[in-house]
Amino acid sequence: MRELLSYGAYLPSGRVDRAEVGATLGTPAGRGQRVVASFDEDSTTMGVAAARAALSGLTLSVRPGAAPRDLYFATTSPAYLDKTNAAAVHTALGLGGAGFAADLAGSARSGIAALLGAASLGGIAVLADVRTGQPGSADERGGGDAAAAFVFGDGDGIAHLIGRASRTAEVLDRWRVPEQVFSLVWEERFGYEQYAPLIKATATAALADADIEKADHVVLVSPNSAVPKRGKSLVAGTISTSFSPVGHAGVADAGVALAAVLDSAEPGQTILVLNAADGCDAVVLRTTALLPRRRQPVTVDAQLKAGVTVPYARYLSWRGQLEREPPRRPEPDRPAAPPSARAGEWKFSFSGSRCTECGFVHLPPARVCHRCGATDQLEEARLADTPGTVATYTVDRLAYSPSPPLIDAVVNFDGGGRYALEVADADPDRLAVGSRVELTFRRLFTAGGVHNYFWKARVIS
Repeated sequence: MRELLSYGAYLPSGRVDRAEVGATLGTPAGRGQRVVASFDEDSTTMGVAAARAALSGLTLSVRPGAAPRDLYFATTSPAYLDKTNAAAVHTALGLGGAGFAADLAGSARSGIAALLGAASLGGIAVLADVRTGQPGSADERGGGDAAAAFVFGDGDGIAHLIGRASRTAEVLDRWRVPEQVFSLVWEERFGYEQYAPLIKATATAALADADIEKADHVVLVSPNSAVPKRGKSLVAGTISTSFSPVGHAGVADAGVALAAVLDSAEPGQTILVLNAADGCDAVVLRTTALLPRRRQPVTVDAQLKAGVTVPYARYLSWRGQLEREPPRRPEPDRPAAPPSARAGEWKFSFSGSRCTECGFVHLPPARVCHRCGATDQLEEARLADTPGTVATYTVDRLAYSPSPPLIDAVVNFDGGGRYALEVADADPDRLAVGSRVELTFRRLFTAGGVHNYFWKARVIS
């Protein structure tokens, strides 16, 4: 097994108040807020965000040029079928053409499959899901949208995988046929009775494989809502047991919960991860002395607290469950394949060009330098991870957008380069000339069944 080199989690900023859901529908909806992806986010864009957070710490753990390039993308809400979503994630991360990228889709168990594949062969496991529940359902109020990523490879890691175990069972507990949007769920007590003995047996086997009697931390997740309610009694002798911090997040459940534990775990501690879905899978990790210095940039807890409230009606329109009148403007045309292919590095990796003669940065890339006129003397310059400053901006309330108003900003990037970008999670009151922004990979629009992915600016200060 390879070493766990780094990790990252991503929680979108949208929050829907469950109290508003209950008041709107006239049903009990619980307390607190549900984490929701924005209209321009899907499992692909959230996977990119989590993986960027994980890759940000790689310079500390591997020698230059040795970063893993294979990618295993798990989701139950793929943006495409019959097309590899992992390829877009791989390209957006700037990993280059060399490398393997594949989707593992269909069930909550796919997340563990991605983790084990990356741990066995080396690579990046990306787990992301947008969970859409029927209005008023337990899935709507108890679900959450999230992503997590884990990088495995050779080098000094933050954790070792020291044990694992699996049990497989055919359980009719949660299902969805391909043409359905919402999952169907059997009565939770039945599922719990099926999973409880599997969880106990798998935990015992994994601890034995790791040659330890108990784990310092236990992460227990399942699509069955009764498991986190009653799960603390299933693994005897544990010091702490935690569950998914965002509710049921599909394949991202185990990843986000594990990331939350890694945010606070001490060196030398053991973590038992249990994922009960169509059986039960367990992995045991032991952290190293390097973990405190290589935690993800923003903890899961901090991301949870940093949300922005989204009105329930707006959320329903984002999910296509409330159809509002679109702006009276022409809808965008479907992106064409040939120009997308020609501009692939620019479109997905935000790679411009830098003149080797005078240093001028061109966005998008060019063959002839706009400053000194040098021809074919330019090198690739990836700016996806470079922050910038807003030079000017405009708030457009007439342009086509699923969530108006649309805000465009001209951004001056640190070290050179200027480009006009749409602002993500737009709030006119938070934007000003001089605001600091970073880039985030989003979906500009969907037309003719084609998702037009590109980068947007997001305010950081």
